[in-house]
Amino acid sequence: MNVKAEAQGSRFDLLKWLFVAALVVVAVVGNQYFASESVLYRVLALLAVAVVAAVVALQTAKGKAFWVLAKEARVEIRKVVWPTRQETTQTTLIVVAVVLVMALMLWGLDSLLGWLVSLIVG
Repeated sequence: MNVKAEAQGSRFDLLKWLFVAALVVVAVVGNQYFASESVLYRVLALLAVAVVAAVVALQTAKGKAFWVLAKEARVEIRKVVWPTRQETTQTTLIVVAVVLVMALMLWGLDSLLGWLVSLIVG
């Protein structure tokens, strides 16, 4: 019975995704069609269509899975220990110093190889 329910859900999911795609197409075409209208009205209309498309998309199996993933990601972000300002500054300075040293080394190697090639070529 579960497989049958999933098959029914996936068929309706396809219809829902087709509806979402149609909404996106209508939004793009409508934005072009009403190009002479105020930008404010077009943005509001696009936002309204985007909200409707998002609500429909969240009703599908993949949409629900995405919503669960987003909630779990938010929980994980709260667990992150962010570096202090001092740690960030020190790390940034180290990266800048390494980049400068590598740039000088590559410039020197490029100059040396260019000089050797000019000696060989003549």
